Amino acid sequence: MVTSTKIAIVIAILCFLCCNVFLPLSAASSNDFLQCLSPRIPSELVYRQSSSGFMSVLQSSVQNPKFLTNTTVRPLCIITASDVSHVQVAVSCGRRNGVRLRVRSGGHDYEGLSYRSVRPEVFAVLDLATLRGVRVRPGEASAWVDAGTTLGEVYYAIGTTNPGFLFPGGVCATVGVSGFLSGGGIGLMMRKYGVGGDNVIDAKIVNANGDLLDRAAMGEDLFWAIRGGGGESFGVVVAWRLKLSKVPPTVTVINIVKTVEQGATDLLAKWETTILRPFLTDLTIRVALQGNQTLFQSLYLGRCSRLVDTMRSVFPELGMTADDCWEMSWLRAIAFIYFGRTDVPVEGLLNRTNSLGTYFKSKSDYVRRGIGKVGWESIFQQQLSRNGAGLMILEPHGASVGGANTNATSPYPHRRGVLYNIQYGSMWWGEANGTAAATAIGWLNGLYGFLEQFVSSNPREAFANYRDLDLGQNVVGRDGVTTYRSGRVWGERYFMGNFRRLAAVKGRVDPGEYFRNEQSIPPLLPKS
Repeated sequence: MVTSTKIAIVIAILCFLCCNVFLPLSAASSNDFLQCLSPRIPSELVYRQSSSGFMSVLQSSVQNPKFLTNTTVRPLCIITASDVSHVQVAVSCGRRNGVRLRVRSGGHDYEGLSYRSVRPEVFAVLDLATLRGVRVRPGEASAWVDAGTTLGEVYYAIGTTNPGFLFPGGVCATVGVSGFLSGGGIGLMMRKYGVGGDNVIDAKIVNANGDLLDRAAMGEDLFWAIRGGGGESFGVVVAWRLKLSKVPPTVTVINIVKTVEQGATDLLAKWETTILRPFLTDLTIRVALQGNQTLFQSLYLGRCSRLVDTMRSVFPELGMTADDCWEMSWLRAIAFIYFGRTDVPVEGLLNRTNSLGTYFKSKSDYVRRGIGKVGWESIFQQQLSRNGAGLMILEPHGASVGGANTNATSPYPHRRGVLYNIQYGSMWWGEANGTAAATAIGWLNGLYGFLEQFVSSNPREAFANYRDLDLGQNVVGRDGVTTYRSGRVWGERYFMGNFRRLAAVKGRVDPGEYFRNEQSIPPLLPKS
């Protein structure tokens, strides 16, 4: 039987990144780039492919081992920046010598685009893992966070230094804060406080000219774009100022597992009709489905007694009692939800060690109309029962996410009318491209195809932080920059009506498209 702890472990595995035309790279340009770095960045911070530590540094933040195969295009070098000036030098040297940068913080990009290239090209990885830290003071409702900091490090710093406050981030502690915010950032407390990007009040970015800009200097259009519009498309964000929100000293967590035989499909249908109630903002119930079981996981900003009363009123079918409660501080609750155990100290959130034993592939959807009991029965019978390692995670939206702030606060577009987001995950062990991989990915594609009848359409929405190259890739036009038309194929699924505005911002701040990957925002230029 799959327990709530085992489901939590699987969830943890999946949680997881001037206008001159860019010229083709030559061997001389590659050498010139490395020589340009050497006087201004200490040599021990630059790992060339010939360096003895190259592979260990490359692997240090890789979360999916399938991107370490011989078929993956590897970087010319890895620059482990320890100062903002190193970022500026890397951008200036790269642009001058025709070497693009892939920027990595936590390494959770689901397609590995922060440290690899799908197409043959020469590029460098700018690794920000050393550029990390949280500056927070007791009683203050904001904190400055460096780009290479993980969410776990953010939570620990806030929870130990400023325990009356929280930041509404995601569940996975090893995710880099920059990657989380750059895609919008969904999490357990977003129904009360909005998505992560809504809670950024300032930032510092190195643009394509190598200039360091804060909010006032970059302007409101660019500041809007980087808080959920694919921040790596516009420059290198090196620090974020986050808004913090007050949290009570005691919160409550519940994990209740129900099988199909115990009425899981009825409960899912009820959950769909309950989660959008606006007065339930202190209560989040996320759901994970695996095999024939469903985990209902709740984080409540209050004590158990009040949660029991609330659940009896709005969701009595779940049968929750006081025996299901764990009361603890917000920081300890985050650790419990991430690790699935109460015996892991909160210091465990500081662990950045990755696990390279499990291969995975993920996809995403948004639901705007409840699937209903019959629909859930078909999903269990025809799909989930066929893969014990497959997983669906449902993240409730509504309330503050879909409220009056809509798209004005940040580019995250999946707001009004969205019930919840779905993350699909399929895992396997063994070779990256062997029989097990084909079976796992085949099942995932089958599940994704089957759900088409239940999810949003025109466009079929997707979450940018669950990057999926199956949705499309950029095509470079004759002028050397990505065509807007090719970007729309995938971009309007991630960003919907905000995609055109994001492309217009890109066209103004980086028209030569120095910052580019297979799914970066293309520049919308005149006559495009």
